[in-house]
Amino acid sequence: MYSVAIWLFLASATALLGSPGPGIAALLAVGRVEGWGSLRFYVGLQLGLAIAFGATAVGLLTLLEAVPFAIRAMMLASAGYLIFLACQIATAPVGSAPQRAPARSSLISGFVLGIANPKAYIAFASLLASQTLVEHDRQIDALLKWAICVIVAIVVDIVWLYVGVRLKRATLQPQTERVLNFILAATIVLATILALF
Repeated sequence: MYSVAIWLFLASATALLGSPGPGIAALLAVGRVEGWGSLRFYVGLQLGLAIAFGATAVGLLTLLEAVPFAIRAMMLASAGYLIFLACQIATAPVGSAPQRAPARSSLISGFVLGIANPKAYIAFASLLASQTLVEHDRQIDALLKWAICVIVAIVVDIVWLYVGVRLKRATLQPQTERVLNFILAATIVLATILALF
């Protein structure tokens, strides 16, 4: 019985946390531009998400909802970074263009995106409120859900980063590469707009 509930929760977590959003769009983009050098951004994102999931489990989402400006401030901070990232991707050199030094992603920028991303709080809150995995012990139930969500985020996000890295390694014509950069940048902007509204 518990194993069925855990598998159902795992499937729900994978679908919800693995669906494209600002974090995944950012992973694709930084992977495309920086290759595996963007692992520090990935690690920062995972740390931020783990804290966001944990904060939701202890009731921070309820506190944030009581102070609407706090959620709006988090959304604006996240959106600001994502728009900046989209501009860097859209203007990244292509083909044999001379390489300029674009702003590099960092552990801190990934962490800020992970912890300031309202989608992470909302997604985990909905998963936390879903089926019970451990009867008669809410703390263990929340801890198990947190652990599953952290593991799912680590796995699905490394897959999305790998896709971005593969795009970097693909041999593309400069015009195709430019179009791809614009598509990635537009995806980030669109995901950001959708997260804001």
